[in-house]
Amino acid sequence: MRILLVGATGLIGSAIHARLSAEGHDCVLVSRHPAAPHDPRHVTLDVARTTDASKWKGLLTGVDAVINAAGALQGQDMQGVHVAGSAALYAACESAGVRRVILFSAIGSNVDALSAFSRTKRAGEAALMARELDWVVLRPSVVVGRPAYGGSALLRGLATLPVMPVMPDTAAIQPVHLDDVVETVLFFLQPGAPSRVALDLAGPRRIAFSDAAALFRAWLRWRPAYRLQLPSWAASIAYRAGDVAQMLGWRTPINATAQAEMRRGATGDPEPWRQMTGVTARDLEAALAREPASVQERWFAQLYALKPLIFGVFGAFWIATGIISLTAGWNIGMSLLREGGLQGNVAALVVTAGALADIAIGLAILYRPLSRYGLWAALIISLTYAVIGTALVPRLWADPLGPMLKIWPVIMLNLVAMAIREDR
Repeated sequence: MRILLVGATGLIGSAIHARLSAEGHDCVLVSRHPAAPHDPRHVTLDVARTTDASKWKGLLTGVDAVINAAGALQGQDMQGVHVAGSAALYAACESAGVRRVILFSAIGSNVDALSAFSRTKRAGEAALMARELDWVVLRPSVVVGRPAYGGSALLRGLATLPVMPVMPDTAAIQPVHLDDVVETVLFFLQPGAPSRVALDLAGPRRIAFSDAAALFRAWLRWRPAYRLQLPSWAASIAYRAGDVAQMLGWRTPINATAQAEMRRGATGDPEPWRQMTGVTARDLEAALAREPASVQERWFAQLYALKPLIFGVFGAFWIATGIISLTAGWNIGMSLLREGGLQGNVAALVVTAGALADIAIGLAILYRPLSRYGLWAALIISLTYAVIGTALVPRLWADPLGPMLKIWPVIMLNLVAMAIREDR
């Protein structure tokens, strides 16, 4: 079969693509993130901006089925991705005669739409169901598997903490394994498979989010952590901090949308799914036991928990350095430059320019769209400081406070931040 896979680089989309390719299917991949360079099968396209059905028609040539696994989170254009752009795709499918369309929605969105995420997911379902198509709507719970992203990555990050925070007012989840989700897609791509159905994809056991994190902690081979029940005000601060991070362009599973969704939970009845497809959802604990954690999983989990601190502290470090240079540290900076042979306005210009550059670098590191450039600038300026400092004031290498020696740990942290900047 030739299949158009929208959202091909996401957690679910990439797993579906791998399995379909292994089964010999021809996939046309669509995502807003570029895939492998020069891959003729991949089309970089923003679903939210592709709201004209005619723009989809060229991608549907020779296509037998469409899988829509595109999703948007808080801070992104959820209305555009889940409703407007997707509705244009469905209209194009109907016009082109592509009957089979599989949509990934969210469990519970058809019952209680408590957030913009759920409301737009529900509206996207309605847009598909209104078409004369052989549609299938799949509503997975929290999806877990060997790869990790979003909620599944959060579970691993929480599992690394010596004290596990327990958010108040959260409902149960029924984690579903990624492999079971992929098997379900393959079932519905078979000739004669049922259509015009909507199914919850939920695991067999209801479990608290903190209990799921505890299962991952045991899988990662760490001792049980002490659980700290957070008061409502502390949880609100954590969710608001996530909102701020999203405003700065970072994708975080902790935000106001997550708060609403966790209050509702992610549960459903897996029995209709099993009866229709024959897929028996595997239990999370049993699934983890079949795939022992490697050192790579342990590294990822710890770095995932540390990542916001690394970028937050590193960005704040550069901003604070610049502010101090312009205020309390001005005279110290000027005296060092005079010692190196720079005088008067030239020295003042150098201190000012360096301080403003530090502040700009810190702001760029904190703002995700510019963070790559901020990290490169930080690396270059750190090396420049080492060279200029050595040339002008070589005695700083012997200073007991180690101002020149401390540049190298800063550079190492810079390299770590560069290594873990990408989300997927």
